[in-house]
Amino acid sequence: MKGKLGFACDYMKGAHPSVMEKMMETNMMETIGYGRDEVTEEARDLVRKACDCPKALVEFLIGGTQTNAVMIDAFLRSYQGVIAADTGHISIHEAGAIEASGHKVITLPHSEGKITARQVKEYLENYYNDDSYEHMVIPGMIYLSQPTEYGTLYSLEELKGFRQVCDEYDIPLYIDGARLAYALGCPDNDVTLKDLACVCDAFYIGGTKCGLLFGEAVVIPDPEAIPHLFTTIKQHGALLAKGRLLGVQFAELFRNGLYYEIGKHAMEAAERIKNALKEKGYRFKIDSPTNQIFCIMDNEALKGFGERVEYTFWEKYDDTHTVIRLATDWGTTDEEVDALIDVL
Repeated sequence: MKGKLGFACDYMKGAHPSVMEKMMETNMMETIGYGRDEVTEEARDLVRKACDCPKALVEFLIGGTQTNAVMIDAFLRSYQGVIAADTGHISIHEAGAIEASGHKVITLPHSEGKITARQVKEYLENYYNDDSYEHMVIPGMIYLSQPTEYGTLYSLEELKGFRQVCDEYDIPLYIDGARLAYALGCPDNDVTLKDLACVCDAFYIGGTKCGLLFGEAVVIPDPEAIPHLFTTIKQHGALLAKGRLLGVQFAELFRNGLYYEIGKHAMEAAERIKNALKEKGYRFKIDSPTNQIFCIMDNEALKGFGERVEYTFWEKYDDTHTVIRLATDWGTTDEEVDALIDVL
């Protein structure tokens, strides 16, 4: 079916052909359920190897919101909340899922989607210097995403700064990696999976937006950090009975480096589009280095553009201009990029 060019987001296509082939090959397998089969164990080992963290606990969940809700609830006591940027996914685009599980999202002002370790430390210092702090929600962990909602990246130095704050206040650092493949594929990035395993108490490797039908891989470098995570997943209704379906997909992503290829491909497509926008005189709201492109368009021109291209409305820029988001993904083709440039 042929319609508009699809650049609205990075999870609209099904799955990478290699993943689909492996799903079909294993379709009639009969294995033990709940992710305790041999295929899923292979996927766990491959993820551990990619992270250079042989003792890590690795669990597979279906989607990002589900994963964030499970992990934040697993880390926190009932009276604790999670610190995040005010633009963080858990704050804006998860329909109050974290609050629904009983934990307040404590937001800090962002700069291009990012917060700083200094901000967090100042917040914590001010919190504990308040004589009445026990009457308030206790900040119990830090949530970041790599890349951020604005496609920006945290450097390794920045993440180490958060680690220092977490160690000082004895709280965990958790990173949402829904688009992690596109961070890893970005030339500006200096953070590896091994680095994440060193600085985080937990993070997840996104699959839904990075070549899979569905699925996210949670990595907990210290298995003792969250006792009974399997049971917590079950309690949240997040345990997939046919767990092999997750294992098959992640094993294919990490068996021969497909995850890194996916990220690099999306970045190359995004770079072509950015260059074309610059050449044609378009402006950017944020010069994101990853696969999300935030372009300022004239409202009148946007009407015709929208008839041919699927995009995401981001925000009103002024009375006559709008900020839109264009996103590339693992499956963006050269032909699609050429057609988009022609429309521009």
